Amino acid sequence: MDAVTLRPGDVTLGEWRAIYRGAGMRLDPASTPVIAASAASVGRIVARGEPAYGINTGFGKLASVRIEAGDLAKLQRNIVLSHAAGVGEPSPVPIARLMLALKLASLAQGASGVAPATIALLEALLAKGLTPVIPCQGSVGASGDLAPLAHMAAVLIGVGEVFVGDERKPAARALADAGLAPLDLGPKEGLALLNGTQFSTANALAALFDAERVFRAALVTGALSTEAAKGSDTPFDHRIHALRRQPGQIETGDALRGLMAGSAIRASHLKDDERVQDPYCLRCQPQVMGACLDILRQAATTLGYEANGVTDNPLIFSDTDEALSGGNFHAEPVAFAADMIALAICEIGSLAERRVAMLVDPALSGLPAFLTPKPGLNSGFMIPQVTAAALVSENKQMAYPASVDSIPTSANQEDHVSMAAHGARRLHAMAQNAASVVGIELLAAAQGCDFHAPLTSSTSLEAARTLVRAEVPHLSDDRHFHPDLVAAIAMVRSGALADGLDLPGVA
Repeated sequence: MDAVTLRPGDVTLGEWRAIYRGAGMRLDPASTPVIAASAASVGRIVARGEPAYGINTGFGKLASVRIEAGDLAKLQRNIVLSHAAGVGEPSPVPIARLMLALKLASLAQGASGVAPATIALLEALLAKGLTPVIPCQGSVGASGDLAPLAHMAAVLIGVGEVFVGDERKPAARALADAGLAPLDLGPKEGLALLNGTQFSTANALAALFDAERVFRAALVTGALSTEAAKGSDTPFDHRIHALRRQPGQIETGDALRGLMAGSAIRASHLKDDERVQDPYCLRCQPQVMGACLDILRQAATTLGYEANGVTDNPLIFSDTDEALSGGNFHAEPVAFAADMIALAICEIGSLAERRVAMLVDPALSGLPAFLTPKPGLNSGFMIPQVTAAALVSENKQMAYPASVDSIPTSANQEDHVSMAAHGARRLHAMAQNAASVVGIELLAAAQGCDFHAPLTSSTSLEAARTLVRAEVPHLSDDRHFHPDLVAAIAMVRSGALADGLDLPGVA
């Protein structure tokens, strides 16, 4: 991939997606003057000697405690060490790397007061492939993602661990091996590194991009299931959806009709078909999937603003040398966006599972029971449908809104929190579950269409079937099913199933 130039405050969702997928990045040199001006402003604030939160005071409930000038550097080091209290499994490297890029773009807007050397070290970590080991649990999504960001910041002072490729190394050794020196943090720098929503936002963005792939794949499998059941494409007629005026529904209906265009299977039952209407899992795909697309796009808009925003505290205004304390670290927008993504993921998988259930039921699909030529001797797709049902139920349980929960922290100083970190982090399991359901549908729909040979589907859908059949042969007799599932799910998660197709996405 081409390297992304981070223009602080003006990075597109497509560029964040590229970074998540592994693209390199560099900071726009135009940000250098504002970074330096912000750091100089902090120096003047310190020289005045007036109380400034987090610069020469304690933190949270201890904000009234004044810190002497000789202890300001120790104050910043202490906050990093004390707040690095996360637990759980390490964040996946692509997400941790995206988190670093988000923090870099935020700090480089010149409202955080960090020194150019701090920016340079963050940039060097990204360039040299040193990714902090960041435990994934410990943030409530308010006062910033304190614990996860502290683990990130600890690496900058030579504490903690980093991933270098597949190897996990002590931070001090990894820095030295890369020719980098740890930082001595100046006034405000530790707090600037810790405060912010970058952990929650990185997780939410990653889930959004994964959900987008699942959504696009589900359009393909939904159209293929419609073909397998010899369903009608009339419900996808543009005129129907134009009357309702829902943008996602209109685009989704057009996409489904386009996927089926030119199908010989569809042409075979245009006349004398006794069925009047298809079940909702086929007929209402534009309405359900279109609504999913709309809320994914709403979430994308919110996350796009958040990714380009400054969310630490206090904020430095170098034109007036003021440090203004506020609450930009509260991650409520991210929590709401994560909950919307959860709803969409849940419904994409739920609708796909209903199509699988329809296909394996001969009374509904007109196909052999459980999509096997010899039902009874063979079980065919009986248990893959059960697996899909299990995954859908898991997602329903996880889809409960995280944002409606709150628990007071820091001796009630932080008395309302967003739970954005949990809300965003739980999306990865949900997206994986939905991808697995869509992968199961892919196999079932391809199997169903096989029974219509020599009739073929459209060019686009036959390309999808060819992709499947290159790795998974037709199921004539029962065989070890798991490898087939692994292959199909990989096609969904990688984006390969929808590559090259004109299908809607979130950005």
